[in-house]
Amino acid sequence: MASRTPIIHTDPEILSGAPVFVGTRVPARTLLDYLEAGDSLDDFLLDFPSVSREQAIAALEEAAEALGVGASTR
Repeated sequence: MASRTPIIHTDPEILSGAPVFVGTRVPARTLLDYLEAGDSLDDFLLDFPSVSREQAIAALEEAAEALGVGASTR
């Protein structure tokens, strides 16, 4: 399995160790909160320009994979 570039990380010096997008101080939970509230990915990205679309999508893909709900293969 190829190693992935980290998308989310924790550091006790950044937001008391809350998981954040790499290179930012944006909590990963914020993306989920936006989506849960019915906001779009574009809304999130407009409000948090330090997070790239690629980072957000990769984080969602990793979450789906962790939950076993990734895209099906045929």
